[in-house]
Amino acid sequence: MRNLAKPIAMLGGVFALAVAGYAVADVTLKASHQFPGGKGDPRDEMVQMIAREAQAADVGLKIRVYPGSSLFKPHDQWPAMVKGQLDITALPLDYASSFHPQFSATLMPGLPRSHEQAKMLNDSEYMQMLKGYIEEGGVKVLADAWLAGGFASDDNCILVPEDIAGDVTRAAGPYFERMLVEAGASIASMPSSEIYTAMQTGVLDSTSTSSGSLVSYRIYELSECVTAPGENTLWFMYEPVLISKRTWEKLTPEQQEVLMAAGQKAEDYFFEQAKQLDQELIDTFKKAGVEVVTMDEEQFDQWLEIAERTSYKHFRENVPGGDELLGKALEAVKKPETLEE
Repeated sequence: MRNLAKPIAMLGGVFALAVAGYAVADVTLKASHQFPGGKGDPRDEMVQMIAREAQAADVGLKIRVYPGSSLFKPHDQWPAMVKGQLDITALPLDYASSFHPQFSATLMPGLPRSHEQAKMLNDSEYMQMLKGYIEEGGVKVLADAWLAGGFASDDNCILVPEDIAGDVTRAAGPYFERMLVEAGASIASMPSSEIYTAMQTGVLDSTSTSSGSLVSYRIYELSECVTAPGENTLWFMYEPVLISKRTWEKLTPEQQEVLMAAGQKAEDYFFEQAKQLDQELIDTFKKAGVEVVTMDEEQFDQWLEIAERTSYKHFRENVPGGDELLGKALEAVKKPETLEE
């Protein structure tokens, strides 16, 4: 036994070094998203920023970014994250509402109606509940991001519900679609990366999507009029940067800390960029000769009346936890004077 003690001790030391070495070994993560890469899309830049910060921190963490749906198709990203096949993504969360219907609370007509209200949602009980559903699904949020958007049409300007009647249109999520169907439109569902081809081939007469996508995917080349975000923005969508919990749990505490800090930096960057995207939309479409309009409060309220008796009602009555989740969101964006009453 005495003769075996030294070899066993040596083996134990080698094993300990191997374990320690594994903990600090270089890790390369895969990040995928649908947005154009290297062309100034801030959603791509958020992911690239996190990748740069991780590399610079020198904690054995690298992130390889695959933009433009080059690794996974848009609707395949959520299940790939859950399974651990994909590590990081920037995802319009409502794309995963077929797995978790609560996620449709992130694309409800008129909620929020401004970037300031979107920021209120980030710091609310609504967001805490939402992130609880996200984590139950096997994914974790690295950075919050809300994008404003609007309507683009190859014919007329869309300001009131009657303007979209008879159109085949795209809305991004099932609860926005309910409102549009009630207004008289037909729906063709697709990710934003397919809008250009659909409008070009006549599959779509109009579309609603984010300011960033309307510019990045060159929808101005096919439009006669665009309803841009303004003081009364009907279309807002939550598009966070996410990480698979399977991936997260394999990282060292130091690597996790670096990613959270990088995510906060990307979130702060994007909040300012989101406002600039709206102005870039206006400038780009005007330069292309497209008519640009915005909704006033009366026009906005016509849409909201339809949304409340279709989208909101159905979500409250049919989604588990939907009534509470929607209630928390509406409470978060109330004006201070309304709360005092």
